[in-house]
This record gives sequence, C-alpha cells and structure tokens, in this order.
Amino acid sequence: MSPVGLWRNIDDKTGEAKAEIRIVEAAGILSGKLDKLLRKDAKPDEKCGECSGDRKDKPMLGLEIIRGAKKIEGKDVWEDGKILDPENGREYSLRLTPIEGGKRLEVRGSFGPFGRTQTWVRVQ
Repeated sequence: MSPVGLWRNIDDKTGEAKAEIRIVEAAGILSGKLDKLLRKDAKPDEKCGECSGDRKDKPMLGLEIIRGAKKIEGKDVWEDGKILDPENGREYSLRLTPIEGGKRLEVRGSFGPFGRTQTWVRVQ
C-alpha cells in the first residue's frame, strides 16, 4: 500500500469533491500536485494568491501542495512532510496513511497540537 497515485479530496463541510491530487515518489520522498480542480467555482487560470515563497501567485493547476513526506520504517505511514492549504496559504505538518487496502488515504495536517484528518479517495 502506497500513497503514490491520483486522489480525490472531499470538502469537509459540503461533502463535494474539491480537487484531484497526483502523488509521486522520487528517491523515497513523496510530493503531490493539484492535477484537476473540481469545485464548481474553480477557474482554470486560478492562481494561489494566499501562498508564499516559491508558490506565491503560481497557477493552482500543477501547484505542489505536498512536499517531503517519507515512509516510516516498518509502517504504512509517511511523515516528516508538509501539506499546503492553497485556500489560506498555510502549511501544515503531514501524515499520510493508506487505508482500506490502499483505496483511501488518511491525510492528517497538523499545526502544533491542532489538526484535522481528511480521507481522500483513490482515482487511479
């Protein structure tokens, strides 16, 4: 079981699909980019105005929102990375855990003692 693949994330409040994120692995490190925007109000040329650093004002499509996650030895868990919420520009500590035989992915973003977990659904 691996987080590598294409995933659909679901809005916590509305239950609607928001985006598809493609997670890839290079040299044991995971990264993930926005592959498709699914929100009804999404614009194809939308930029990340809330982002900072190298992602400031970059197009949402292709934006790297997951960086630096590594597999924890002996577990099906990837940690030590960061996940970006492009809606507010904040980065959170990241934990990825494939569940249900890899059909779903628990994505935990946290900031200090606070955090939340989303469950993403595998597209491919």
